[in-house]
Amino acid sequence: MNSERIKLLEQYLEDDPSDPFNLYALALEYQKQNPAQAGKFFELLLAKHPDYLPTYYIAGNFYADQTQTEKALEILSRGMALAKSKGEKTTARELQSAIDLLDD
Repeated sequence: MNSERIKLLEQYLEDDPSDPFNLYALALEYQKQNPAQAGKFFELLLAKHPDYLPTYYIAGNFYADQTQTEKALEILSRGMALAKSKGEKTTARELQSAIDLLDD
């Protein structure tokens, strides 16, 4: 976790709270060193920006790594439905593969 990068990302978020990438980048930055904080950012991102498709694969895998399989499956499934509705076939396949791995 790079504290300088986090400060910069927090400034970006403060400057433009409507940009989902700012929350996404913070969640990614925190996920290894501070999973609780990463989870807060993923939850905020999913709640405030449910159409931001990149979130679903990363958040689903994050929760799977946290041994929250049911939550991971729910997030991945929502992402797959969103990807299909947007015509994002490749992303839908990637999400389905992640679901299949967790269902085994």
